[in-house]
Amino acid sequence: MAKRQAADVSLRDVLRGRTAQRTRSNMVRVFISSTFTDMSSERKALLEKAYPEVLAFCRRQGLVFEVVDLRWGIRNITSGDHEACELSLQEIQTCKRVSAGPAFVALLGNRYGHRPLPRLIPEKQFEILLSKLSKNPEGIKQLQQWYLRDNNAIPPTYVLQPIPVHFPHYSDLRPESGPQREKEVLSWRFIEAQMLQHLRFAAADAAAAGDITAEQKQLFFTSVTEREFGRGLGKEEGEQSALLFVREIPRQRMRDGPKRLAKFMDVTADGLLDAEAQGLLASLKSRLYTSSKNILNLHCLELSKGSIDPKRKEHAQYLDSVCEQFVSQMKAKIRVAMDSGDGGWQRKVWGSIEEEGTSDWVVEEVGHHVAMSAGLCRDLPGREGLLGKLCLTMWESTNVRHGPLVVHGTTGMGKTALLCKLAQEMGTVLEDGAMVVIRLLSACHPQRTDVDHLLHSICLQICLACGLEPPTSLTINTHVDLVRFFQNVLAAVSQQGNVLLIILDTLDQLSDQHHAHRLCWLPVDIPPNIHLVVSMDTKSEVFANMRLKVKTLENFFEVDRLSRDEGKQIMESYLQASQRTLTSEQSEAALQSFQKSGCPLHLMLILSAAKRWMSSTPLTQLLLGTNIQDMMSQLFLMLEEKHGKELVGGALGYIALAREGLLEGELCDVMSLDNDVIGEVYRYSLPPTPSLIRLPPLLWAHLRRDLEDQLEERWMGGTIAISLKHRCIWETVSARYLTSERRGRRLRTLAEYFLGRWAGKLKPVALPGLTLLLSDRKVPLQPLWFAPGLVNVRKLQELPYHLLHAGLWEELRQEVIGSARWLFCKSRVCGVSSVIQDLDQCTQYMDCSETRLVRDTLILIKPSLDFLDGHMDMSLFYTELLARLCSLATPFPSVIGQLCCQCEEWLLSCQEPILVPKCSFLPPPGGALQHTLCGLHGGVLCLDISKEAELLVAGSADGVLVVWSLTEKQLVDTLVGHAAAILSIKVIDSSAHCLSLAADGSLRRWSLMTGQQLLCMQEVWPVDSMASAVQLHLCDQLLFIYARTQVTVLELEAAETLLVSSGGEGLVVLGVLEDSIVLLLDSGRVRISCPAGRTPPLETQLESCEEHLTPAITVTLPRRGKVFMVTGGQVLHQISRTGRLTAGEFPLLPSLLSVTEDERLLLAGANQTLSLFNINRDSVERFLNLQHEDCVLSVCMSSDSRLLATGAADQLVRVWSVTTGALLDTLCGSDAPVTHLLWYDSLVLSASASASYIQLWSLEYDARHKPTAHIPAGSAYVAVTTDADRVFYVRQQNQTEVISWDNHTGSIVDRLPVSTEVSCLDLAQHKRLLLCGLTTGTVLIYPLDLPQETLCIPPPESLPRVLCLAVSPQEKHMAVAYEDSVCLFEITTRDSFPTVEGPLDRFPLSLLQAPLSSMALLSDFRLLYGTCGGEVKFYNFSSRSSLSLQSHRSRVTCVAASNWGTHALVGSEDAVQRLWALSPLELDHTMEFKGFCFEGVLCAAFSDSDQAVFTGSQDRTIKVWDVATGNLLLVQYVYSAVVRMVTFRNGFVALSQRGAVIREVFHCPDHISLGYNPLRNVKAQYRVTSRQKKDNSPPTATSNLQDFNPAQFNLRLMSMLKDKPSSTCLLL
Repeated sequence: MAKRQAADVSLRDVLRGRTAQRTRSNMVRVFISSTFTDMSSERKALLEKAYPEVLAFCRRQGLVFEVVDLRWGIRNITSGDHEACELSLQEIQTCKRVSAGPAFVALLGNRYGHRPLPRLIPEKQFEILLSKLSKNPEGIKQLQQWYLRDNNAIPPTYVLQPIPVHFPHYSDLRPESGPQREKEVLSWRFIEAQMLQHLRFAAADAAAAGDITAEQKQLFFTSVTEREFGRGLGKEEGEQSALLFVREIPRQRMRDGPKRLAKFMDVTADGLLDAEAQGLLASLKSRLYTSSKNILNLHCLELSKGSIDPKRKEHAQYLDSVCEQFVSQMKAKIRVAMDSGDGGWQRKVWGSIEEEGTSDWVVEEVGHHVAMSAGLCRDLPGREGLLGKLCLTMWESTNVRHGPLVVHGTTGMGKTALLCKLAQEMGTVLEDGAMVVIRLLSACHPQRTDVDHLLHSICLQICLACGLEPPTSLTINTHVDLVRFFQNVLAAVSQQGNVLLIILDTLDQLSDQHHAHRLCWLPVDIPPNIHLVVSMDTKSEVFANMRLKVKTLENFFEVDRLSRDEGKQIMESYLQASQRTLTSEQSEAALQSFQKSGCPLHLMLILSAAKRWMSSTPLTQLLLGTNIQDMMSQLFLMLEEKHGKELVGGALGYIALAREGLLEGELCDVMSLDNDVIGEVYRYSLPPTPSLIRLPPLLWAHLRRDLEDQLEERWMGGTIAISLKHRCIWETVSARYLTSERRGRRLRTLAEYFLGRWAGKLKPVALPGLTLLLSDRKVPLQPLWFAPGLVNVRKLQELPYHLLHAGLWEELRQEVIGSARWLFCKSRVCGVSSVIQDLDQCTQYMDCSETRLVRDTLILIKPSLDFLDGHMDMSLFYTELLARLCSLATPFPSVIGQLCCQCEEWLLSCQEPILVPKCSFLPPPGGALQHTLCGLHGGVLCLDISKEAELLVAGSADGVLVVWSLTEKQLVDTLVGHAAAILSIKVIDSSAHCLSLAADGSLRRWSLMTGQQLLCMQEVWPVDSMASAVQLHLCDQLLFIYARTQVTVLELEAAETLLVSSGGEGLVVLGVLEDSIVLLLDSGRVRISCPAGRTPPLETQLESCEEHLTPAITVTLPRRGKVFMVTGGQVLHQISRTGRLTAGEFPLLPSLLSVTEDERLLLAGANQTLSLFNINRDSVERFLNLQHEDCVLSVCMSSDSRLLATGAADQLVRVWSVTTGALLDTLCGSDAPVTHLLWYDSLVLSASASASYIQLWSLEYDARHKPTAHIPAGSAYVAVTTDADRVFYVRQQNQTEVISWDNHTGSIVDRLPVSTEVSCLDLAQHKRLLLCGLTTGTVLIYPLDLPQETLCIPPPESLPRVLCLAVSPQEKHMAVAYEDSVCLFEITTRDSFPTVEGPLDRFPLSLLQAPLSSMALLSDFRLLYGTCGGEVKFYNFSSRSSLSLQSHRSRVTCVAASNWGTHALVGSEDAVQRLWALSPLELDHTMEFKGFCFEGVLCAAFSDSDQAVFTGSQDRTIKVWDVATGNLLLVQYVYSAVVRMVTFRNGFVALSQRGAVIREVFHCPDHISLGYNPLRNVKAQYRVTSRQKKDNSPPTATSNLQDFNPAQFNLRLMSMLKDKPSSTCLLL
């Protein structure tokens, strides 16, 4: 409990920005400690056999496994800079710090190891040692020659000089320097032995005298290996962090002599056995046997000819045993570490697709930024004045509303450090309830954070810390809602009274998605107790927009260059923290260099180099530059001279190219694959094992030590990635090491690494003196899945980018774009937005239409993933892909065809119930529809375009204005202020501003650049006015608002109302021309008046033969200075501004009237016709009629007047040629009548008053992408054939016509007119008869194979409405339900022609009973039906008996009988559906389903075997139920309510409300796992209540569809039938 409370406190502190929580590591990083030569065989065996197995195990647990073996791959030669021991100890500490499991593995043989000279000796200790050598002046001289005093160290220290200082050829590996080098190597060994002897003698003497401690003495005697053991086998870590292997050589074999065993034992420089070392080794082993016996693995082995030979059986067995012990013990210790808790925190498995805690990632992100902030501001002096001003401004504005504080300056001026210091200072002075939120956006370079992730992260942190409700998944994935939520969260925290400080550093580093750089998302009116501090580059676009957004100059704080004194203060503080100082000359040189720029980053680069200067370093050797770039160049040049250009360039280049940084293991792997790096490393010497070549880890460790101030560690999913610390460093690295050719090679290497191309394969390399060498680089495999449910996150993050930029596009298509597994994995783990961004990048470089189609598909799927919080399982994801891409598989086989095959194969092999799509029934990608702009919550009532700013502004029924970018097709801003529907909008002031008028009577003026409201005038217009009637006209600063009977004139600058005129019924406003209002008076006179009084009013009498002049519609022609008015008598009046009037007959009475922009053409729409007229001086001339299938609602024309687009009530956009009148294209995809159209460049924009989105259509598209058209959405009645060939529907707008639709061609086949409105439709599938019930009681029957013939069942005498039709399973009988009775008819044939006999029987319906709503006719003359009131009845025509069954609480919407007559399903509008057994009649199951928005069952169909029943519901799902148990098997979301469903083979064919045909097969395994959950992809619950069955005998089938043969129709005998009519059915 104490641990849990501590964890809670810690979590609270982390979320409030008080402390950084240590991330729970997902890394197992082990240091391998051994001597160079005697354990080389064991290390090689571990590398080849053990490490891969442990790596695979760790990967299956979601862990990263890394090995640090600094002695692998190098010769046993002392390092020239004496830093090897320090490096080893530092690496051990790093392993212990980051490893989640074992961190240290000790391998000990019979060699004690090298005992080097200490590199650093404190001044006092060194002088004591020299005093003990007073009798050895040569020894003192030698030590003083090699050890130089460094007064820059605190305290002063003697430093062992690098060997090349005295032996310049010691590290020179060139062949020509070979003899000299060998000589110097021997000389150094001799000198090293001498100095060691001197120091050991002095140390022993000093220790005996008590001048130094025993520990200080041991420094000169112990080997590097023992020091490593001491650090790695520490008692405080316990036995779980280490492994120990000891190998003994039998004594009887030691007589072979030291020369033969030199590789395995310590020998002196003269080749004799080192007895002192052997004694120290024996002592070390003795201690290990005692202290580490629980982790000890002891082996005894006889050598063969002084070596270990893996070909010998006993040696091979020994090596195998070591590997097996290593693997088993590592696994055991890792399991124990994983199972152990850490203060109540549960380890987050990296790469798991299982659901995780909402707070996991945000806690990690918050901790990362808090830790970075603490590191950046640690001991940072200076800037106190600016810091004080910021704090004072915040304090003064705490209790009032205020704006954000803006810190700005040029790159490198210390803005980030200042804000980190501000966070630290405020965190200490604020009360306990206060909260600090900090985000360092530059920390993500070279990637840029998107604004939605930033807002989501901040909102979630604040909500978790303050106990507020976190944002929902729908809010998170909608930019507008997320911005609103952010503002609401600030208001909620303000009301709580808690102080909240939000610090956002470097806003210019945000990605510009959603136009984030325009800062529309950033609040400028901040509530009390909330403080927002942001920083940005003064030269950035973001700063320019911020100046426009925040008008108060006092809110801007510039971070200027540092003064010399401030620089000196920082330098002294930094060096003191590093326990260093500088000589006065060095200090002056550093300050002079810094003073040229005054840049803090420049100063930090100088100090990074200066802390390595010794007091003896001459000024000529100081690393100084005049600016940041100069400093970086000198640093890289120094590193290249020390480590090699290819090694430095490779390491930095790969780090810079990685999208998310590189893990150290990955970096070493990648550099091992780089032949340029390997060629440089082994330029002058062969690898120790030519068949196995890798970069020696020691080389990277040395380089990393020298780059420690330029690199940073980023915790990512519990792992540590290495990245460049500052963007300036990244830019310098890119310019220096990533030229075009090198960049391409390194990108290819990274791509091949993450592909796993060289795993287990030999890669060629050309080394000096050798022909092409094939070698194993020992890089790991890179599978997409490490284990079931566990993916390779690093591959997902890095591979697409590197394949794309390396030009490996074919691999990119196969491995990424065309891989269903890849798309699912990355969508599930990284989010579908990341996949879309990857594909967006691909489309920018690759001209690949399939890539765009896949991207658009994921955009279509994204709302579903967002609704499920990204937790869509593979079956649902594959179903979505297949249901959208199926129709594109044939024209695009290489990628989309491959995707569809993968999806279908997986679905058919799935071990769970699944529906497999057999056609594209969800909206497919591609075609003319390019984008769907969302963000509104009501229908679109008005549109306008800002051409200069390339913005689209839309007003909606919920009172919100939304602004989109037409270039990027992204939401820019949401303008909130109106309280009712937007009536009209108008873009003004060269597209910078927008006016909006709403039904609440208010007029508002907005800035489209900042989103700010500039003006608000209330009560300028009557409340609750109709949207379609209001027009806005601007002339100078006069704004005219007018409708048919109302006009208001406003002066915008003064915000005054000049005129309000309402003439009632006697006055009609015809239009406004410039500053004049054109009115029609009740007397038939036209008045033209100027409200500004510039011209006197003008009145003219209209000349008309009409008795009552009734204006039907008007349009204004501002260029011509005219108003066109069409009256109810079909007369066109032309009224000019000068009062000139003309009139002429007009051929139609239009409901739509508009003119083209050049005012040459008049467009008039009436019903289904759009007429085009040429406008002459005083008349118009019709030259074109364009016929439509439904009423024309909107029209627009291209800028060149060659093309015309029309929108109609049938939900189609049609494109016409103005020249020829030809229909060029029909754009299908709108699910609502098209009431608005705009033409923008090559795009057509469409919208509807009943839909909350705007669609952008491109007329320049690949015809192969065009989706097949479907019937209009929301048809009144529909029917579909079982083969999905033909669809029959009746439109809502015209219910006196049945339309036959060819589903394959997407076109109308036939129109079947009827005399009165249709009331129901049904099909006799096998006999191919279309049954059509009419409101007059007539039933029409259309034989589908005889299109010219129609049969008719006359109505009863009372002419009741036909309510419902039902056909028996064998299609031998049909039932017709009228308002007052139900009649039974026989379907038969006469001379092979279909006919209907009867009625055979009839039973009346009670007048007290609600109307019949649905019914099913069984084969044994029984009828099951339901009513609008929920009653369910069972009627037997044979016995004329009726039985009431259990009723429903609402209208029965569906009654479906099974194919074999054993069951029937009754569904209703409520949440209950019942499955009835028919023989005998009993209720088997009551199924209740309550979902997110359940509204009842609409249709149902049984599978062909009757084992399952499919239902279509109003909640837009298809459900599959098991008939035997009643259990729910599957829920599939299909985006539209399913209104009709018929059985087809082992699946069904269905029709959705939007008009799409759905054809799917049902696959169900014989055994379903107990853990299967059919609701995992939906938010719902269900309950099944079943009766207790008496026996388990299988039901008997009572129907036999095989008796029917549709081929019995003989179409040749039609003439004979006319002579033998039916007594019931008439031939029409």
